Amino acid sequence: MLEIAPNGRTWLLTGPASSYAVHLTEGDELLHLHWGPTIALADAEALAVRPLPDYWPFESPLDGREEYPVEGGPRFVRPALSVRTDERRGTEWSFEAYETDADADELRLRFRDGGLLVTLHYRMRGDVVERWTTLENQGDDALELLRADSATWTLPDREDWRLSQLHGRWAAESRLVRAPLTYGEKVIGSRRGHTSHQHLPWVALDTDAGEERGEVYACALGWSGSWRIAVAQLPDARVQITGGAGYDESGLLRLAAGESFTTPVFAGLWSDGGFGGASRAWHAYQRTYVVPDAEQDRPVLFNSWEATEFDISEEQQGNLARRAAAIGVELFVVDDGWFGARTSDRAGLGDWTVNRDRFPGGLKPLADYVHGLGMQFGIWVEPEMVNPDSDLYRAHPDWVQFQPGRKRTELRNQLVLNLAREDVQEYLWGQLDALLSSAPIDYVKWDFNRCFTDAGWPGDAYPQRLWVDHVHAFYALLDRLRAAHPGVAFESCSGGGGRIDLGVLGRTDQVWTSDNTDPLDRLAIQHGFSQIHPARVMAAWVTDSPNAMLNGRVSSLRFRFVSAMAGVLGVGGDLTRWSEEELAEAREWVELYKDIRPLVQRGDQYRLRAPQGDGLSAVQYVLGDETVVLAWLQSQRYGEPVPALRLRGLDPKASYECRETGEIHRGAVLLHHGLRVGLRGDLDAAVLRLRRI
Repeated sequence: MLEIAPNGRTWLLTGPASSYAVHLTEGDELLHLHWGPTIALADAEALAVRPLPDYWPFESPLDGREEYPVEGGPRFVRPALSVRTDERRGTEWSFEAYETDADADELRLRFRDGGLLVTLHYRMRGDVVERWTTLENQGDDALELLRADSATWTLPDREDWRLSQLHGRWAAESRLVRAPLTYGEKVIGSRRGHTSHQHLPWVALDTDAGEERGEVYACALGWSGSWRIAVAQLPDARVQITGGAGYDESGLLRLAAGESFTTPVFAGLWSDGGFGGASRAWHAYQRTYVVPDAEQDRPVLFNSWEATEFDISEEQQGNLARRAAAIGVELFVVDDGWFGARTSDRAGLGDWTVNRDRFPGGLKPLADYVHGLGMQFGIWVEPEMVNPDSDLYRAHPDWVQFQPGRKRTELRNQLVLNLAREDVQEYLWGQLDALLSSAPIDYVKWDFNRCFTDAGWPGDAYPQRLWVDHVHAFYALLDRLRAAHPGVAFESCSGGGGRIDLGVLGRTDQVWTSDNTDPLDRLAIQHGFSQIHPARVMAAWVTDSPNAMLNGRVSSLRFRFVSAMAGVLGVGGDLTRWSEEELAEAREWVELYKDIRPLVQRGDQYRLRAPQGDGLSAVQYVLGDETVVLAWLQSQRYGEPVPALRLRGLDPKASYECRETGEIHRGAVLLHHGLRVGLRGDLDAAVLRLRRI
């Protein structure tokens, strides 16, 4: 709901449990008023008449209070907007008008600085505030956007703020860390051209929150390229969060006369339900407003990569498909190696035509065979990359990102195509559209296996724009393919979790969380992932034991399956080497997952115990009258009993039957005293289903 004060200078957005308010002073200064629990318009108006502190001459009363600080004037904080023309730098704007869209519950505030029109957008979706900015050059001369952030978020006066973030690296993504916020700035981001394995574009701040209690302020950026979020504790202890596309002020875009730029959405959420409450609100927001077709549960898949790597053939894939179908798999995916001269990672990228030596009749015969087994059919692609040893590169060496006179850096024996070029965009559209039209393909795993390094565009008047235009072209290509092939689902992958954000999730059905499929490592990765993203998009595989790729760890099929069942279940092991006993057990786990899948993918998630130390961890999902608990025991020390799990989200006055044991439990007892899960030893796991009776 959007409310406007009678004077037209105070605006209040209200969701189910929170409000957000801003005010425009007589001097056209846009001030932040409130972000937190629900308030009335009269409360916002009362806040609006509070005087600003008198800080002159060494501090600014605007700092830490402005809604969108620009460069120039009496300001010393990091600007969200920095503009340069041939004559001057900075912004001196005046308010022009506000607009509302009742259908979308959107507020637009327009400001002008000469020929530059700046529009600040606000939209309340549930209790998530979406903010973004549009910059339009209505003047006669070009201007340069050195920095154009999506939004600045202002927190209320509190003491002892604590910052939560998700950090990592390849095979160790999305690990949660919390630390006290100190004076100065904490900056996270990516300089790599994609979201990156190193940081997810999300932060949360609290003072004393726990998992299920206390205030949490959180922000997440919807951008799949380079980005930056700066969290600043100012000299007067106020805190602001500024974020957007791009990683520095060397120049984001050049806007010619008549051109415009719209920033990505920077979404914010306040919750008084602790980190768990904030996560559930983020999950509900993404399932409702962001992820396509989120009401449809994702199928159990098999992926051929770890079983075959590049050594593939139609007959071999058919053999794997039969075994996958026999254990209940619903989607069979042929990974790398089906196209061009792709017998290793040294050749073939860019040539998206079927290798006829391996698939004599193309992909259609195998796809038809897989469909005949009752499964969907999927493939792997990496469209934004090219191997120097490829027909595409030999024909168009100028189509890659490179700096003239410099060595073209190869990572994983590949270069990055300059997707900002229209000819590259049209080539990829033609190749991928033809591919998806050539066979009944239901699913595409879209990979991105290296970062930008030599990001140049020789001959372009403003080569810096490729950083932004590449992402826009990637989005446009996905949108175009989805429109032309509406039955095809897409997964975002980037060497694991290198491209996961609200922007790509608006165009894909799930994401590859990490190349690390070790079931124990995955518990911490999945715990961090769940802080912001729902289980409905979190792909997780069961692979072979010992874990050959990373650590050689031996784990039971039980532990591997229960770990992967916390998201979108997949199988990635070599099924031709699994024993009949293992295949039979796997089928039972797959059947169990299908039973609990609606709860996992669409239910409310409660993190009962974090995977810290070497003890017990668990998550719970609640949907309607049913709940399921997934529990893991890393190791049992000194014969100590495993603690009971205090459940959440249940009716204390109701009774619940455990489907595994037949026992009847009172809701109040489960909430206060907990549920015993019967784990012991090392790397044990359990699934417990309860139904309200």
